[in-house]
Amino acid sequence: MKSPTNIAQIATDLLHPQGLQVSSCTSIQSLWAGYGHICHVEATWDGVAESKLLHTQICAADDKPQSLILKYIQPPTTTRRGSGNANKSVDEGHIRKVLSYQVEQFFYTHLAPRMPPQIAVAPCIASINSSSGGTNTTAMVLTDLREKFPIAGEKRGTLNEIQVKAALNWLAGFHGLWWMSTNDFDHSRCVLPPLEHYAQHQSLSLPAQGGVWLNGGYTYLATRRKEYADLQGDSDLEWSSKLCQPVGSGRSSIAELAAELLSSSRAIGPYKTLIHGDVKSENLFTTASGDAVAFYDFQYVGLGLGVCDLAKLFTCSIPLQMLVDDLGAVYTSSELTMQTGEEQLLRAYLSQLRKVSSKEYEWEEFVRHWETALVDWLRFQASWGFWGNSEWLECRVRSILNDKRWMKWLEELMVD
Repeated sequence: MKSPTNIAQIATDLLHPQGLQVSSCTSIQSLWAGYGHICHVEATWDGVAESKLLHTQICAADDKPQSLILKYIQPPTTTRRGSGNANKSVDEGHIRKVLSYQVEQFFYTHLAPRMPPQIAVAPCIASINSSSGGTNTTAMVLTDLREKFPIAGEKRGTLNEIQVKAALNWLAGFHGLWWMSTNDFDHSRCVLPPLEHYAQHQSLSLPAQGGVWLNGGYTYLATRRKEYADLQGDSDLEWSSKLCQPVGSGRSSIAELAAELLSSSRAIGPYKTLIHGDVKSENLFTTASGDAVAFYDFQYVGLGLGVCDLAKLFTCSIPLQMLVDDLGAVYTSSELTMQTGEEQLLRAYLSQLRKVSSKEYEWEEFVRHWETALVDWLRFQASWGFWGNSEWLECRVRSILNDKRWMKWLEELMVD
């Protein structure tokens, strides 16, 4: 890992061609498992190569230091863990992380500039991506969202009602915008699940053209087979029998059918869009009033159904009282059908999604997709660990699994 002095030099190298001179570079956060740093950079205009477009993006007075964020990634070089068969010792988590930072850079440099101001993200000022001696180095300088969105999203379940509605409005705008442009994404250029990518390319680098994940998010079944096998093998767990056993005369379990549907172009193609992939309160900032948000951390941006983003948001960041009519019912009932609060939030999102995209999405079909996303999200939590509104999630999924109409719909779509 580079020293703070060397990281400051990277900031200087990136910003000097943009007409900015670095006055300070301070690490404010280490990335997961020592993969890099987030740094706060202050810079001033040098008056030589100033870009009018860049000046507009930063929106600060000429005589004031510009507040910027440097995201610097230099992960460990290890791609294998342990010994034995090479295919078994490849570290899937490491590959996922290394690829994810490159996907994020692709998003900020190629896709974010196409987004309107009302779907706020941080503009990317400069970036580099290089590979040398088996080491990938990625760095981006972004504008500081805190200038316009000073309130950091809090931890699980603490968004207030105004912030929740603003987050849903942002997501509906994001999903609606990219729903209109789904055909722009060539599936052959999308990033495969980590182990598939490594098997095909024998490299931790993306192809030259870059791309988003073929399956947005980091919890989908194709990249969580080990966790699923552990869940499947633990017969003492409720969700092992309910999610992991073959359905009817087929060989696939409910978890496998749900996962297949959510990744199937045949089943969900007309509704597929770009999803954020890691929607939670920790990955957003809000205005002082909370009526507008800006999301960040686009490491897992990729193709999918918008409801997959909603499933995590509802479970991890929305107060329980906004989802259910009676808080006590979550702890005294084993099942819950959709409650008034949940329905109101979903209808508000769907209304804005239709408005932005000018496309049709029938409520009944949307609900089936939503229910499937909840089942899939529960599969991950049951295999990884529960957090957030987990009692609500479990009650909802028990109700969904006992709904013969949902089961028939899923089987007709996915079982030959």
